[in-house]
Amino acid sequence: MGKVYLIGAGPGDEELLTLKAVNKIKEADVILYDNLINTNILSYAKDGAKLVFCGKRAGKHYKTQEEINDLIVEYAKKGLRVVRLKGGDPYIFGRGGEEVLRLFREDIDFEVVSGVTSAISALNYAGIPATYRGIAQSFHILTARSEKELKLDFSIISKLEGTLVFLMGFREIDMICKKLIENGKSKETPCAVIESGTTSRQRVCCGVLNDITDKIKEQNIGTPAIFVVGDVVRFRDKLNWYEKKPLFGKRVCITRPKKQMSELKNKILELGGEVLELPTIKIIKIEGALDRYIDKLDKYNFVIFTSVNGVDIFFDDLIEREIDIRTIKAKVYAIGEKTKEQLKRRGIVAACGDEYTQEGLFEKIRLEVKKGDKVLIPRAKGARDFLIDALKNIGVEVDEVCIYESGLEIERAHVDCDIYTFASPSTVKNFIKLYGKDVLKNKKIVAIGPITRDELRREGFSAEIPRKYTVDGIIETILGGYEDDL
Repeated sequence: MGKVYLIGAGPGDEELLTLKAVNKIKEADVILYDNLINTNILSYAKDGAKLVFCGKRAGKHYKTQEEINDLIVEYAKKGLRVVRLKGGDPYIFGRGGEEVLRLFREDIDFEVVSGVTSAISALNYAGIPATYRGIAQSFHILTARSEKELKLDFSIISKLEGTLVFLMGFREIDMICKKLIENGKSKETPCAVIESGTTSRQRVCCGVLNDITDKIKEQNIGTPAIFVVGDVVRFRDKLNWYEKKPLFGKRVCITRPKKQMSELKNKILELGGEVLELPTIKIIKIEGALDRYIDKLDKYNFVIFTSVNGVDIFFDDLIEREIDIRTIKAKVYAIGEKTKEQLKRRGIVAACGDEYTQEGLFEKIRLEVKKGDKVLIPRAKGARDFLIDALKNIGVEVDEVCIYESGLEIERAHVDCDIYTFASPSTVKNFIKLYGKDVLKNKKIVAIGPITRDELRREGFSAEIPRKYTVDGIIETILGGYEDDL
């Protein structure tokens, strides 16, 4: 018999996911997830984990609750470690109790991992405190939707002096306002509707009970949304921190392999942007590629690394073979700052060209290399041949070894963004194979350097490139396009 973890995924901002949730997701064999979770969370899943979309949203159910319950039980009885991933907190109007009760009846072991509820976090991101000394000494979370009869006594609710937070009640806001006013709540009571709280799509509509319905229509506010009523709404103008961030409202797509996303992703999140993790390539090690070259490692005058992936695969291979890196007597070169940094982590201080391209590195190395020197270049299959050809043309003996290749990632849904970033020609090619060209039309595109930009041009797109071909350079380029918004 397996075990089930019922996990709250939080309100939308992936950084509000708890540490315990991350750890359990990493261990899961099967993950059943709802529509409202941030799909970046699924990137924590281990290779081979089965991802099952349950697709529950107001008015739209891909699977019924009973079908979901059956699936959880089915996978657990196969001896699998199952994660049931739900938006917000499982026990706050998330039907988590029903799912766990079914597990109890089936004698299946379970744990419930609390999540950050939108009832508090969405208010925070909108600049609205749930409580405030002397103004709101309590807050009350209510639902405006029920499978059967809605049991809300507005004669009592209207007399509560604390903050009222209505979840899943967007279609009932007009009814809620009328009931509150009919039962004695002032029609001038401040209120707000928060759409897609804690995400880049967040929008907030403020008003009073007497006019909020009209304002919602004027601003075309939609779901998912939270309705908050109380004097704390007046603080929004002063406490609104999230929407003032430079990249608020922007969704940025990163197409790099999973392991290389973190630095760029973290910087975008810090600036208030939302990140769509959309790796278009997966790195596949070519087994045995180094077999012919291992015995010659001490004979090379130079070793040139062209990517972070090449560094990792090369040195991991040496570790597996139990080969001391001191066997390498050569001077080491790297194309790019990140490759140089990765070599440093491996105990190798490498030289770089002034420009982070093959052409830039050749201009640097040609001053040192001489005819008859032996050069090893571990790199990706299908990479450009400029450097190899240029070295051979001046009499250098070059061993090119393709130690990895790029495979096509799995296609995903909902890939629309404001900004798309590409870090190599292969990410461009694979993106277009997976999603076509239409998704990139009229969008801001940032390429890591001129080679990637040229690939985009061949596909009919213009792209900006940073002054320096680094993560900070990409960030600077992204921000530069939105100076008027700052």
